[in-house]
Amino acid sequence: MYWHIGKIILENAKWGNKFIDNLSIDLKLEFPTIKGFSIRNLKNMKKFAKEYPDFKFVQNVSAQITWSDNLLILDKVKGIEKRKWYIKETSKNGWGYNVLDWQIKSNLYERQVITDKTTNFQNTLPDIQSDLALQTIKDPYIFDFISLKGKVKELEIEKAMINKIKDVLIELGNGFAFVGSQYKLTVSEKDYFIDLLFYHLKLKCYIVVELKAREFEPTDAGQLNFYLSAIDDLVKDENDNPSIGLLLCKSKDKFTAEYALKDINKPIGVSEYRILQDIPEYLQAQLPKIEDIELHIQEIE
Repeated sequence: MYWHIGKIILENAKWGNKFIDNLSIDLKLEFPTIKGFSIRNLKNMKKFAKEYPDFKFVQNVSAQITWSDNLLILDKVKGIEKRKWYIKETSKNGWGYNVLDWQIKSNLYERQVITDKTTNFQNTLPDIQSDLALQTIKDPYIFDFISLKGKVKELEIEKAMINKIKDVLIELGNGFAFVGSQYKLTVSEKDYFIDLLFYHLKLKCYIVVELKAREFEPTDAGQLNFYLSAIDDLVKDENDNPSIGLLLCKSKDKFTAEYALKDINKPIGVSEYRILQDIPEYLQAQLPKIEDIELHIQEIE
């Protein structure tokens, strides 16, 4: 309906003829119980019809989300393919307005779709599994809800992530289920502890996450490869797919990481992460408060 009204406005509104003003009055008189016919919203309808001239796109894609979400994407996202991606992800993940706003401001599309990711998935996973795993990985991950000052240790980041596990799951993405932290594995009567263990419902596999409060080092890949072998042997069910490793580092040299993963036989991805102190102050002011996002999620639930 909004698209059709917008198209009528495009065809009839001329500079100075007050078509939109008069249409707003007429619609409010004709349909007094229906809201949404303000002058401002009619202008939004005009923009909507102008930006999306293909009605099939409106029917099949943009109609999957709310009008307010459509306007947010229309105002803050440029390019039809990028807009289409945010629309589909909003529909698929059930994002509310505040969560969608945060995803756009944090450049999720660039971090998840067009980023040059460092993984060995293509060499260690079947094609379908590899493609889905690549779509799951982001670089960098934004943990802006973690505020730690000074020289930060891995355990401090891990504890902060556990305290904000709902926010961690939002950033990791749809499909992640939290299994445990400092997950104990016993190999040859010696105990080893995985930083964070998740299960991915779509990939149908365990995901081992190791945190490093420093730059990536080649030995990190060997350690994670060992953990994945242990998980696959001691924890994984016969119906589960091969476990995947994710190294989250303060920084990484791409070529060093690629060489380190080259001959590793387990699927591993290496990504950087950012906590609040790593985000420039001018960007911090633009990000929604995590409390607002949590409140919106509670309203949805």
